[in-house]
Amino acid sequence: MKRVAVVITAVAALVAGCGGEGDTASSSAATDTTTTAAYEPGPFFGECGSISDAEVQSAFGVGPFGQITRNSVGCQWETVGFSGPRISFSWYRGSPIGRERAGSELIGRPAKDISIDGNPGFEAEQGPLCEIGVQFGDDFIHWSITYSDSPVVRPPCEVANELAKLTVERKQ
Repeated sequence: MKRVAVVITAVAALVAGCGGEGDTASSSAATDTTTTAAYEPGPFFGECGSISDAEVQSAFGVGPFGQITRNSVGCQWETVGFSGPRISFSWYRGSPIGRERAGSELIGRPAKDISIDGNPGFEAEQGPLCEIGVQFGDDFIHWSITYSDSPVVRPPCEVANELAKLTVERKQ
């Protein structure tokens, strides 16, 4: 019986030694790391950034697009045989624009700061490719223009800026 009492006393002392001031600090730290900031959704941009297929086609002055893809995160327009321009629009909710910008810079497309209608963003260009990202709080939109084997009809950043400005103007 004495042995059981000694074991119980030792276990109680050990458990008591594990609690106390140190635990409240680690327990509040654990709470702090699991708490996330509230996400405030930005404006609504509509399907494909509220840009019609005809407007995308007109921006390039090329024939009809052979393939147009629409899904929950954006749209892509490609010419027949993939030899002409390829255009994509993406809308990111609750995602940092800095990661997109850093990715462009990591693969050799230096980004410069831009602003469209007072919204900060970036433009990254290298050869026949241009990306435009525009931030709206915790959201951002992204236009990407790539010329492959076709001659460059209009500079890719000229087209990307035009489409991005239309998207920003039409936000709801």
